[in-house]
Amino acid sequence: MAVTATARPAPRHSAQAPSGSGRGVRREGRAGYVFLSPWLLGFGAFTLLPMLGSLFLSFTDYDILSDWSELHFVGFDNYVRMFTDDPAFYHAVTVTVLFGVIAVPLKLAAAFGVALLLNRRMRGGGLFRGLFYLPSLLGGSVALGFVWYSMFNREGSVNRLLALFGIHGEGWVNDPDWALGTLILLAVWQFGAPMVIFLAGLKQVPVELYEAAAVDGAGAWRKFVSVTMPMMSPVIFFNLVLETIHGFQGFTSAFVISGGTGGPVDSTLMYTLYLYIKGFTDYEMGYASALAWVFLAAIGLLTVVLFSTGRFWVHYSDGGDDR
Repeated sequence: MAVTATARPAPRHSAQAPSGSGRGVRREGRAGYVFLSPWLLGFGAFTLLPMLGSLFLSFTDYDILSDWSELHFVGFDNYVRMFTDDPAFYHAVTVTVLFGVIAVPLKLAAAFGVALLLNRRMRGGGLFRGLFYLPSLLGGSVALGFVWYSMFNREGSVNRLLALFGIHGEGWVNDPDWALGTLILLAVWQFGAPMVIFLAGLKQVPVELYEAAAVDGAGAWRKFVSVTMPMMSPVIFFNLVLETIHGFQGFTSAFVISGGTGGPVDSTLMYTLYLYIKGFTDYEMGYASALAWVFLAAIGLLTVVLFSTGRFWVHYSDGGDDR
């Protein structure tokens, strides 16, 4: 008698997720929004609404002192005036660009150079890292601006130090030829934040790459060019973007050293300082709002340009798309 074996049908798995999983996901989503709500409320109340308000004011002649009922809509007059009838606007742009073009590369070079030195094994490395980072903790404080002004005026400690070598110093912060230079020097001196980021990046460069380069006969300079720089290019790019944005936003030091006027002879008239003067000294808040939105557009465009050029020189170790 032949026995035939019948194959049992394979169990069918339901393609539908358990009914409780959807409710769980929705519950987790609601919990996430609850935790995010303080930030969302703060962003809406203190960032988004003021931005929309300033955008509206940029099309008006609002002067702070007048009642809202006296506000008049002027269309694009503020923007037209900015580009056609305001020489101070172009001067502020020139000063800001000059500051950024000089200060940002010098600051990054100083930060990278010190990071390379601190990346070596040495006694007291932690102490040196703390000392180099200390100026960055002060940020753009008003107190630091006053200290810098007292150091670089005619009777300041810098000139007293130069006098020991028989050098007659200038009134650096009061000389139109040198005032902006003191601001650049202050910005470069605060290289601690990018230095820490560079140092963290250097710690991630594989030692095997340097060993392979040594086997191929590469010296210190060739290792730096062929190993360190390509591996550090993403970190350099990150610091470049951050410091460029930060550099063009410089305000406090220029305000303190110039006494809020941009002097001497408008040599320290940074864009943000000019915006402040128009809004809170000349009471042209509508025009100041237009200046702010043009500045925002310029920073955004500059960031796009930096990201578009990054694909040509930024290299990632995982071989991913540089974009």
